[in-house]
Amino acid sequence: MAVFEKKKSTRVTLDDTVPLTCLIEAAQNVQTHTDYVIRVQRGPAPENNWQINRRYSDFVTLNDCLKITGIEFPLPPKRMFGNMEREFIAERQAGLQNYLNMLLRNHMVATNFIVCKFLDPSSYPTDLHEVALQHVSMFFRSEPHWEVVEPLKDIGWRLRKSYFLVRPKDQPKVKQVLAWVSKCESKATFANLRKNLQQDELFLENKKIGLLFEILCTLRDFICKAKPKFHFLRKYCKPKSFTEFNLMNIKTYGRQILEALKFLHEKGLPYGHLHASNVMLEGNTCRLLDIENSLLGLPSYYRMYFTQFKKINTTEAIDVYCFGHLLFEMVFGEQLNGASKDNFPHTTPPSIKSVLESILNTESCKTKLPSIDELIDNPLFSDVTMPGGDRPQFRIPSKLKEPLKACKENGIEKRLKEEQKQISSYRRLSKAHAHHNSAEEKKKRKKVSMKKRMSEQTLSEDRLSPGVTSNGTTSPTSNGGSGSTSPSSAPTSPASSTTSPGSVPPPPPPALAHAPSPQTNGSTQKRGALLDSIQTFKAGALKKTETRDGSAPRV
Repeated sequence: MAVFEKKKSTRVTLDDTVPLTCLIEAAQNVQTHTDYVIRVQRGPAPENNWQINRRYSDFVTLNDCLKITGIEFPLPPKRMFGNMEREFIAERQAGLQNYLNMLLRNHMVATNFIVCKFLDPSSYPTDLHEVALQHVSMFFRSEPHWEVVEPLKDIGWRLRKSYFLVRPKDQPKVKQVLAWVSKCESKATFANLRKNLQQDELFLENKKIGLLFEILCTLRDFICKAKPKFHFLRKYCKPKSFTEFNLMNIKTYGRQILEALKFLHEKGLPYGHLHASNVMLEGNTCRLLDIENSLLGLPSYYRMYFTQFKKINTTEAIDVYCFGHLLFEMVFGEQLNGASKDNFPHTTPPSIKSVLESILNTESCKTKLPSIDELIDNPLFSDVTMPGGDRPQFRIPSKLKEPLKACKENGIEKRLKEEQKQISSYRRLSKAHAHHNSAEEKKKRKKVSMKKRMSEQTLSEDRLSPGVTSNGTTSPTSNGGSGSTSPSSAPTSPASSTTSPGSVPPPPPPALAHAPSPQTNGSTQKRGALLDSIQTFKAGALKKTETRDGSAPRV
């Protein structure tokens, strides 16, 4: 590297939660197989798109890797003979398009490393967990107190967050989990905050963050009846059974979570990462995890949903919206794969249904969500007695309050509003494009085009034959005379008209359709008279004359 050359930043700026959309544009035969040309776009920005080529065998490999989810995605079947026929290729292309749509509709599957690498190979060149394992192993070589037991691969949904089972060297039976993530915010901000967190932490100088916590059952593990160490796709995508919470459990857990959110808002700590996997159960008590994620610049689990609504533009509104998804999951035992829901089963208790509608209803998301205090005062949670000693106790240093406020307003919320503007603009353009390409609009434009063409044709005919009417006669001129011009001649002025008023000459015969113009009528008459005199000339009719000088006469 040159002396004055700036070192390139290796900071990861790709948001893995931004939804991908795909369109199979064409299918092309390459030797003995067919390549499907896929246009992939990340987010609403039209310039953020690329093309990839995939064979049917690539789709088969992808589908085999996703069998761990337990979901049967509609992959088109194989065919032994005739798979290069045009009709079959078109049918398979439509089937593969439907297959991709179903994959990307499932939030947990769409953000999986397997699907992301299939659609965006340049952004996911290698296994991110292997890279994290290398960094952790190098760090623990010089760590005198801790050692790595084993990696816990794919127990969480986030691509750039890895987990490792570690233990202190002086207490081999004590095991804890190390969460390893990329560091995105400034070192000073997190260094001041880490002293006040309720977790035992490791702050590393190589721009990585490691957090230690005890491995416990999360609320989502409890709902899906899954073991924490299993692959998250196997645990959460299609669980065989789920825990049915009674009304008292929902009221108790919901109130505890709301109280924790209220405490964070009072302290000025932005959260925005509430979901069932970030709630840990200790007996009958709920505790929130990953409260540092916003400060690290990590995207929220439900970001692809709440960015669709302009009114959800603060961290408090984000937490309320995420609480609605969490409450839905506790009630129905499955995640809500959608940004909103307007219809709930009639078996839903009225008290729970009213809270869900106030948060997840489309109209509520577009207008205003309830606040944390309003939810606590709701009859569903207001009668829950909270133990006095369960409220967390820690103090935010005064010098940290301003950086936290700036991180919240100028970082998280500002970026959210900008992204919402882009999505709104993209929606307007998409709506206008769809309206422009609709069958009704195409039919309307065709009618207008035909009328314009007929009008231009009529005007052109009028310019070529201004004095000829539709029945073949010549219309009168402006001074009372009649035009004598042919369809190809220019209109004559009143001064050059030679016909008498009231006389209407018959239309010219076909042979004389191209008559001379009025400017050449005089010369034509002279030529005609000269021609007649030549034809009627007779030498015997000439008379003898004498010249004045007496010479012989000239004949």
